[in-house]
Formats: sequence, structure tokens, C-alpha cells
Amino acid sequence: MGRFKPFPSQFARPNSFGTILPTKSVAAAVIPSYIESMDTLNETRSEASFEEILSDFELLDDWEDRYRYVIELGRRLQPLSDEERSAANKVQGCVSQVWLATRVDQSGDSPRLNFIGDSDAHIVRGLIAILFALYSGKTAEEIVSIDARHKLGQLHLNEHLTPQRSNGLMAMVKRIRSDAETALSQRTLH
Repeated sequence: MGRFKPFPSQFARPNSFGTILPTKSVAAAVIPSYIESMDTLNETRSEASFEEILSDFELLDDWEDRYRYVIELGRRLQPLSDEERSAANKVQGCVSQVWLATRVDQSGDSPRLNFIGDSDAHIVRGLIAILFALYSGKTAEEIVSIDARHKLGQLHLNEHLTPQRSNGLMAMVKRIRSDAETALSQRTLH
């Protein structure tokens, strides 16, 4: 298998340390097709890890391209069934409609949580995908120990989201943490 090249050769140049960097001549029209071909968005892969998303964010200089990337992440979410679009799964505090369903696996030493979700807004679907990369598949202890403000701050989202979107993002974080705390408390009851 060949070595992964972050930029097609016609759009890249090595710096003095041999690191491949994009040239400024990358045409704006090429970026959307490039975003779709990023390794984290490959149709054959499971959801991207937070570290992969962070790495891809660092490759994209322009916030418009980052928004496109976030929207593309949202397009890759698993579909949410009509039954899961319930009042119980609706996240309060979001301007857009957002539903998060939590699946808890109690079979191990610690409850492990997986999430599925959806929104009526494309950018919010992408933010949901980022949160799933950060939280889904982790134990309840891991989830409550994650400093979401710090991790999401690495993406500089607050600087580029409206205050309403930022508040909605934190409402989703609060909901995920609450579900993890509930899973932990239910484990101690058994």
C-alpha cells in the first residue's frame, strides 16, 4: 500500500524539512472535491477519530473549507430512525432541532456508550459528528473525564460559530455527559 499523501502532487511542495505543504495555488474549486476524498471521509471507514478530524482541520487553511468539511462529516452520520426522533431524545438548548440517542453497553467492567443523532441543520449534523468522534465508543468514566471545552477549543470552533451554535454545541456536550453519569449511577445500583 502506498504512503498517504495529504495533497495531490500538483498542489503540494516540500518545505525545508521535507514536510509536504499545500501551495497557495490550490484552486478553490478543487478544495470541495479534495475534502470529500480526505481519508477521514472515506466511505469504507467507520467514523473518524477526533485526532483525525483535528489533523484534517489543520490541513485546511480557510474557514469556508473547514465548514464544508464539517458539513461533509455530518453527511456521513448513520441515519436516525423516526422512533428515535422523540421528545426524550431531543436536546434542549439548541436553536436547531437536535436528537441524540444513547446506547449503553453494560457488559464490561464499565458502561460503554455509543451515540447516534441527527439535526435539521447541516452544520449542526457536522458538529454532532465531531462530538461522536470525541465521545462515542468510550466508557462512561472516559466521557465524564473529557474536557470538552479544551478539546473543541483545539478546533477553534467558538471563534467561528455564532453564540447560539456554540451554546447548542455545549448543550449537546452536557447531554452526553449526563447520559454517561446516568450510566455510571445505574451500574452502581446493580
